[in-house]
Amino acid sequence: MSGPLQGVRVVDLTAVVSGPFATMFLADQGADVIKIEPITGDSARRSRAAIDKAGEFSAMFISSNRGKRSLSIDVKSDAGREVLAKLVGQADVLVQNFRPGTMERLGLGAEELRKRHPRLIYVSISGVGDTGPYVKKRVYDPIIQGLSGFADIQSQPVTNRPQMIRTIVCDKTTSVYTAQAVAAALYAREKTGQGDHIQVAMLDVMVSYLWPEGMMQYTVVGREAAAADPNDRPDLVFKTSDGYITAGTISDSEWQGFCRASGDPELVKDPRFATPAARSVNATARIHRMAEYIAQHTTAEWLERLDAADVPCAPILRRSEIVQNEQVVARGIIAEFEQPSVGRVRQPKPAARFELNEAVIGGPAPRVGQHSKDILRELGYSDADIETMIGDRSVRVAT
Repeated sequence: MSGPLQGVRVVDLTAVVSGPFATMFLADQGADVIKIEPITGDSARRSRAAIDKAGEFSAMFISSNRGKRSLSIDVKSDAGREVLAKLVGQADVLVQNFRPGTMERLGLGAEELRKRHPRLIYVSISGVGDTGPYVKKRVYDPIIQGLSGFADIQSQPVTNRPQMIRTIVCDKTTSVYTAQAVAAALYAREKTGQGDHIQVAMLDVMVSYLWPEGMMQYTVVGREAAAADPNDRPDLVFKTSDGYITAGTISDSEWQGFCRASGDPELVKDPRFATPAARSVNATARIHRMAEYIAQHTTAEWLERLDAADVPCAPILRRSEIVQNEQVVARGIIAEFEQPSVGRVRQPKPAARFELNEAVIGGPAPRVGQHSKDILRELGYSDADIETMIGDRSVRVAT
């Protein structure tokens, strides 16, 4: 296995997306990620339509768990807890996203494990953290979108009705923050010899993520009412005569370039748009004016004109167009490989490209318990021991 995290072992006790997606990034970067699954398997295997006859794989599961090894054990059984304790003793990182208090009830709390294994980096992912009145809430992505301001910033222009973003943005953004935090903790441990307990709450992540431009009017204390609402303008989706594009005109050169591309010599003289400040104050009028021009020509013609004028622009692609887009193809962003029992699948390559320690897709997503025997043998269990655990349903192996 190549990658900058080669030699790092991660015990992955997470389910669904926020945790598995984070540990998948670590697997892409070379870590040996052991996915601990219940005997029934991660619920994400079945949370969307199955894409194999056995019902073990959903597309979402593959896209969050590729390149991992699966150990399927009953962590509530004596044998399961013993296996997990041995595994943690050899691990660099443990990641869990159970509801607060669950790991402590299993005897796997951060304080207890880190006392036994001071070099362990213990990661707890939660919805709203472990303090406050919402701690006991069952939390999913839309709950955090509602609490963090994301639904508000998507509000419809006329009715001001909040709207959800149509992807699990909170889960996936939390995954990125988590993977970065693990890398930082591993670096710190190399200097100090000490592990850490990292707590990542989805609510904390999304408030932080939204803040730079989405909370501009609340940044300066006491001047909230005087600041412009960044949500108070149309989005930058422009309809052409045969499709949609997006374009930006922030700087003077970009606005002047758009004016040239419009073919209207009077547009550049409009005082409402003459300076960056004026264009910001009159953003709604500017965007509506741009839309009037853009509607008159095709997507291809506008992209040619705007590129020639050095104005930021791009076609707005339908999802069905992304895989064949010329820039996506040129970058080699999408890889293909065989997923056993499913067939050929597509996955995006690791986004962070290392020149010396290449990150790569480590292989397909595992079946439930596909690596149970291998991992148990690595921990010193005999074949007879393993068969006993299989017989009493403490362990599951793929058949």
